[in-house]
Amino acid sequence: MIEQEDISFETNRISKEILDTCFYIHTNLGPGLLESVYEDCLFHLLLKKGLKVEKQKHLPIQIDGLTIPNGLRLDLAVEDRIVVEIKACEKMIPLYEAQIHTYLKLSGMPLGLLINFNVRSLKDGIQRIAMTRYRKNFA
Repeated sequence: MIEQEDISFETNRISKEILDTCFYIHTNLGPGLLESVYEDCLFHLLLKKGLKVEKQKHLPIQIDGLTIPNGLRLDLAVEDRIVVEIKACEKMIPLYEAQIHTYLKLSGMPLGLLINFNVRSLKDGIQRIAMTRYRKNFA
């Protein structure tokens, strides 16, 4: 079942906090590092700001009576509202955006941030993906 939901003021506020923190990291470290370095830095700094952040969060997949407990692994889940997928790649491909859509659908979170730190200007490496909220209904 699909239910339309606008992105709330609070979700947008948290999204801004995440992006401001990403700009801080990129300004201080620059491009060219491993994804795990950016992920660890972002995790640390968001926790320091008092946000609830889960790193490498396992998300079960359920279909037709089958449950796969560790079916997906989200880079970061922030405040149970925002999926953050971190990349450090030369070129973004459509598959990355498709993954975010799937993560949003299966997690029920309304917003995804796809962030590629391997760019000269970070504004060129950010995709904000708002999704119609899906209500999980797997019987």
